[in-house]
This record gives sequence, structure tokens and C-alpha cells, in this order.
Amino acid sequence: MSITKPSIPKGTRDFSPAEMSRRNYMFDIIKDVFRTHGFLPLETPAMENLSTLLGKYGDEGDKLLFRILNSGDFTRGLDTADLGDPAAMAPKISEKGLRYDLTVPFARYVVQHRNDNIFPFRRYQIQPVWRADRPQKGRYREFYQCDVDIVGSRSLLNEVELVQITDKVFARLGISVTVKLNNRKILAGIAESIGHADRMTDITVAIDKIDKIGMEAVCEELSGRGISGEAIDLLKPILQLEGDNHAKLNRLRESIGKSETGLEGIAEMEKLLGYCSALGLDGNLEVDLSLARGLNYYTGTIFEVKANDYQIGSICGGGRYDDLTGIFGMPDTPGVGISFGADRIYDVMNGLGLFPEEATVTTRVLFLNFGPAEEAAAMKELASVRQAGIPSEIYPDSAKIKKQMDYANKRSVPYVVIIGSDELASGTAVVKDMRSGEQQTVPLGTVAGAVSK
Repeated sequence: MSITKPSIPKGTRDFSPAEMSRRNYMFDIIKDVFRTHGFLPLETPAMENLSTLLGKYGDEGDKLLFRILNSGDFTRGLDTADLGDPAAMAPKISEKGLRYDLTVPFARYVVQHRNDNIFPFRRYQIQPVWRADRPQKGRYREFYQCDVDIVGSRSLLNEVELVQITDKVFARLGISVTVKLNNRKILAGIAESIGHADRMTDITVAIDKIDKIGMEAVCEELSGRGISGEAIDLLKPILQLEGDNHAKLNRLRESIGKSETGLEGIAEMEKLLGYCSALGLDGNLEVDLSLARGLNYYTGTIFEVKANDYQIGSICGGGRYDDLTGIFGMPDTPGVGISFGADRIYDVMNGLGLFPEEATVTTRVLFLNFGPAEEAAAMKELASVRQAGIPSEIYPDSAKIKKQMDYANKRSVPYVVIIGSDELASGTAVVKDMRSGEQQTVPLGTVAGAVSK
């Protein structure tokens, strides 16, 4: 009988203890910033009803949903005619799907628990999401998002706060970033000014791919979507405006000044930039008129964050979605949020060597084991070290010292404590720094203090 070699699905990953230690370091910093800004933790199920998910991400997003087959005989409700029609068959064999992001499940939660929430409702959520995408560098089928959202307020101060959070998170992680900004109202104004106000979705879905496929390929896609050549010629110079943020907005006003919606978006952008400038946050902000974030639910400001020193896609993104809860029967509940892509942030930090030593070392102290009497003394000292909050362990078997020291080296344990027969007789312990090779002899009962220093 042949044995199948174990594997995992493409686009998913195992995380080793060292990787998990680094990831937890990253998550702890992100959570700490979220909590400092008064956000509350929340979790939602991995799977949602497809009725909750479908139609919220546009046609492109719907294609990337992982659908879950109904349990039991999932073919029970099928007719013979359905077998030749995937569109008719899909809803009959699958009623649930894995969540695509955290925002739509959050909107569902807000509506479902509207009587329990206090508005404005501020939550943070750190959980995995799934997308049936083609795996590639920085793009996975299973990945974590770290979201913060504020629901129940239209104030632009909320957008300012999200910029503050973004600035703090990446400063503490040591990543130099550029925060790209745009506004869906500006995009609506652009679509109106080039004569295709009714084709905004087609236009935004296409221009959202500029970073991936380039301007010329985007123009070809726009043409394929039925956008006229004259409109494309009007669109290109707008998307390629240069200069500082205010210069771009001034020149944009000249191009789309006849659109009330577009002017409203420009005014919101100028107000946001003004707030950020007053707080000293405008140094890494860039107005990018090609930024579209092709999800249908965005209605105002949109964000995207790029790492400056590492080649990878966006590592953070979000925006305002004033109508999202309306699709679940709760209109007039504005919201804004931003999502940190934990897996891409990890790749950036790992690639740039930004994780500190303490993020990879779990055990700080290893007690060697030389036999029953020495083991008993080591266990007593071990309890004191752990009481001091220092991660520590004892080698479980009485083995040759070389084997135990090799274990410490492979685990990158910084300190080894030796209590052999000589030390036991003299009431002492030897504390060895594995990095420098230096060692000191201390009285039993003081190991915790010696290691803490």
C-alpha cells in the first residue's frame, strides 16, 4: 500500500514556533495600538451564509468566494436540468461560504446586534479570511486581517484617527510606508466628467489594477468594458496628475469642477489633509487618483498603504462605507474602517530583518539536568525563575552535557543554568550566557535575580 506524502493546499501555510513567536510580536503591537485608541475586540464565525457575502464585493470578488458544500446529500435538491447549469446548481448545493473579509461580517453583526451596540461602535478584529485567488508572492488563499472600524458617525475625524493608527502601527513595527489616499466621490466625479457616470464600477474595477498590469493594459480593459476611446483619452491625464497633494487636487478641480459629487470628494480630501497636517501626519500621505479599491461598498475616503523599502502589494487598506449596513436592513448607519494585512506585513518585516531577538526567542533560560538530586535543586530554582515572569524550562532527561548544550544552541536559548554535583555541594549555580560565553557563579536561590539582571 502506497503512502501519500502529506501536504497542505496551495496558498496556505504552516507556521513554525519561531514564526508564530514573530507573528505574535506583530499582533501584540497592532492590538496595543488598537486598544490605545479605544477599540473593542470582536470575533465572527469563519463561515457566513452566502446570502450575507454575495453581491458585496462586486463580480470579481464573488468569484473568489470559497463555497462550502451543504452537509449530507448535497445533491438532494438538484434537478436533471441543473447539472448542465452551474449558476442554477450552485445555490442548491452550497448555502454557506468562508468569509472573504472582516468588514461584511462586521456589518452583519452590527445589524444583527443593533440593540446591544453603543454607537459610535468601535471594534477591532484579528482573524483569518479566505479567497480563492491564484497564489503568488504576497498573495495567499488563507491570510489574516487586522481590522478597526467605527460605525455610526460621518465625521472626518474618524478618517484622521485611522491615519493616526496607521502611522503608529508602522512606526512601532519599523516599516517605512506611504499612505495613498483617494475618495470614491472623486472617482464618481471623474466618471461623470468623461461622460460615463453610469459606468463607475467598470471604471474603478479596471483602474484598481494599474499597479499590477500598467496603464496601457488598463486602457485595453476599459475599452473591452465598453468605455469609449475619447473617454479613455480624458481619463489618462487625470490618473497621471503629478505634483504635491494640494497641486493634484487643484488641477483635479479644473478637470471635474462641473461634478458636484466630485467637488464634494475634493473638499473632503482637503479637510482630511488639513487635519493630518496639523497633527504632523502628512509626511507620508500621497493623493493617488488611480487608487480605486474596487469593492462596491466604499463611498468616500479610501486608503492603501505601501511599504517603501520592500517590493510587495499593499499591506493595509480600507475606507468609508456609508451604505453597507443598509443592505442588511439598517440604513443611515455610516462607517469607516481599515484593514492591516498581517501576512504581507510579516513578509516585509521578515525580508527587512525587522523582528527583534525577543520576538524569536521563547525560552530565555534552560536548566540542565544531571540526575535526581541535581534535578530537584534545578526544579526549585526553575519555579523561582518562572515566578519572576521569565520563560524557562528544564531539560527533561539526565543526558550528556553536550547533548543538552546542543539543544540550547538549536533553540537559541540565551542562558543556561548548570547545577551539577559540585554546585550542589557548594550551594551554588553557574549561569552561562550562551551568546558571549561568559558565566558567573551565584548562590542557590538567586538565579532568578541573576538572570533578570
